[in-house]
Amino acid sequence: QVQFVESGGGLVQPGGSLTLSCAASGSIVRAYTMGWYRQAPGKERESVADISPSGSVAKYADSVKGRFTISRDNAKNTVSLKMNKLKPEDTAVYYCNRVTSQADWGQGTQVTVSS
Repeated sequence: QVQFVESGGGLVQPGGSLTLSCAASGSIVRAYTMGWYRQAPGKERESVADISPSGSVAKYADSVKGRFTISRDNAKNTVSLKMNKLKPEDTAVYYCNRVTSQADWGQGTQVTVSS
């Protein structure tokens, strides 16, 4: 059974940075396009960024383009999300998952951007 464990969230001031990590177990993720998603209170879960199996192609939501960078380490079975210039509207619980053939969602990691 595939499990994703997200970490690295926290409280940060506007303009600050955080790096999120996603560790996968029970599945080798290198064959899949992987994505980061987020869900803010009262809103639906949305896609933030995704990265191709080789890591050569990354796509971003318009709201985070130029500020977030997704990367992956297939040898370690991990996916990361570097977040810069954070804004209050980035506040959400962040999750990772395969873009297709999604597994059960993990617990996510809370990111709060506030002064």
